Amino acid sequence: MSLRRMLFAGASILSLAMSAVQSLAAAPFGGPNDTATMTPIKHVIIIIGENRTFDHVFATYQPGNGQTILNLLSEGIVNADGTPGPNFAAALQDRASVTKTYAISPAFTHPYTTLPPPNTGGTPEVASNKTPPPFATLAAASVADPGLLPGDIHLLLTGASGLPTNTVDTRIANVRALPPGPFRLSPGISDDDYANSPVHRFYQMWQQVDCSVAHATASNPTGCKMDLFPWVEVTVSAGSNGNPQPSGFNWESTDEGATSMGFFDMTDGDLAFFKKLADQFAIGDNYHQAVMGGTGANHIMLGSGDAFWYSDGHGNPATPPANEIENPNPQPQTNNYYVQDGYSGGSYSDCADTSQPGVAPIVDYLRSLPYHPKPNCQPGHYYLLNNYDPGYFGNGTVDTKDTFTIPPSSTPTIADVLLAHGISWTYFGEGWNAYVQDPENPTDVYCNICNPFQYETKIMTNPVLRTNDIQDTTSLYNDIADNVLPAVSFVKPGGLNDGHPESSKFDIFGAFVKKILLELKDQPTLWQSTAVFITTDEGGGYYDSGFVQPLDFFGDGTRIPLIVVSPYSEGGRVVHSYSDHVSLLKFIEANWHLPTVSSRSRDNLPNPATATSNSYVPTNGPAIDNLMDFFRF
Repeated sequence: MSLRRMLFAGASILSLAMSAVQSLAAAPFGGPNDTATMTPIKHVIIIIGENRTFDHVFATYQPGNGQTILNLLSEGIVNADGTPGPNFAAALQDRASVTKTYAISPAFTHPYTTLPPPNTGGTPEVASNKTPPPFATLAAASVADPGLLPGDIHLLLTGASGLPTNTVDTRIANVRALPPGPFRLSPGISDDDYANSPVHRFYQMWQQVDCSVAHATASNPTGCKMDLFPWVEVTVSAGSNGNPQPSGFNWESTDEGATSMGFFDMTDGDLAFFKKLADQFAIGDNYHQAVMGGTGANHIMLGSGDAFWYSDGHGNPATPPANEIENPNPQPQTNNYYVQDGYSGGSYSDCADTSQPGVAPIVDYLRSLPYHPKPNCQPGHYYLLNNYDPGYFGNGTVDTKDTFTIPPSSTPTIADVLLAHGISWTYFGEGWNAYVQDPENPTDVYCNICNPFQYETKIMTNPVLRTNDIQDTTSLYNDIADNVLPAVSFVKPGGLNDGHPESSKFDIFGAFVKKILLELKDQPTLWQSTAVFITTDEGGGYYDSGFVQPLDFFGDGTRIPLIVVSPYSEGGRVVHSYSDHVSLLKFIEANWHLPTVSSRSRDNLPNPATATSNSYVPTNGPAIDNLMDFFRF
């Protein structure tokens, strides 16, 4: 038995006087109902990488076995070699004007003739052991990263740009004269290179996808044109933080350019590991990030099927400080440079109040859709739309040090449902052990905003739950080796391995996934009863050509990758059913006969029905799939 399990067995004895929920959490070999499943799947592992859209990864993927796919190649937007295809005009990018009030489908001015040149941003220039990644030596990389197999550690040494930060990225061929649509990154930037990260925030993404019923067609009934990605990058990027627009502002000022439009090319060897998985198992080409924007809000939706809101720390709604409330209206004499937004600025909106900045355009659009999705915003609640730290440190104390921290949350998560029904679960966050010891250690790779359970009072104030059910990934490897894997596992790689642009690479995320899959296959009984869902938290602001179905005020957003690895998902199939992160909760609930998280969580939505003429668009929207159709039991 692993040390972790022996400790928890002892914890179970010590907690006999505690509640039944606490005793369950401390049980050494899972919950009493772990095997009471509808399918042969007794273990679910959800691995969440970072910031890649479906087209960014699978733009030119060609499935076998008679399967069809919707990507840049199949749509004729690009050719097999990544050059502009016969339907390239379908992905042309436009310029717009917003000078008075925020708009999600702003007034068109004129199309780009060439893209604003992509920028290096914060891409590392050289390898260094002092400021990795990448590392300068294999020895330093090996000590820093236990999440890769020894044969893959070399990936941490390569990929520096050789260029200054915040300059035009001349690694990209023809970078100053790129056609005004998607462009191939390689050979200048491969999946083994660090590169810039596009803007991926809430109000920005609503503008990037440019949704209006005036644009609606039979194949795109929600009218999201996907044509303003570079324009948002160069006008506002990651936000103002409440500061005035810098003097001399131009297309270079945000240090992005058209970074969002780059894609990898699987036909020429990019992303070989993910191509291999897609060829062997099932992928989804209609799976979406659940919230417009970035990391924090999407992980929260993944864990709860809902959005978290600002409170007094005791379960009562409250009003955030003024500089934490979003105001995406443009500053005077600017084109779309927001009044209040950014990582040290606005991240909350009271979306039940259409007089609040930015709210009315989204709500009015939802009302205009033929299926009338509800905003799902409670009056007087300011919902977190982007990234703020959770209200708790890893040891369960309240974080009072960071100004930009969401107070402790009372919103339920899937953990509450699993605990109430005797199903074991664990959140495995790489770097957790070091984070608990020192949450302000700058070298730690743990992502605190990625753990939806670290926000929740019921979890973080319960020492048994906090100790047993939030673990480092080192415990995941021990649990697999000991064949004592929880029924439900959420797995988050650390900053070196998560595939996030600038700070990681997507081939490193693939290597992280590979280690887990190989260790699973070394346990044949466990392998036969496990389903591994591999995805990203969100698209990272990269372009995608797929259909978007708005479900409520918060999203959905662009398509992102989903690969389902299981003995029951083999065959290289491409599944077209409309789904998002909350579909993972629906799968867990269906497999273990569980209720939904709450009366307002998205897992209450029905499974999609579709017409034979279009398998991508639900006819009973808003609707999301439960992912059962990825399997053949």
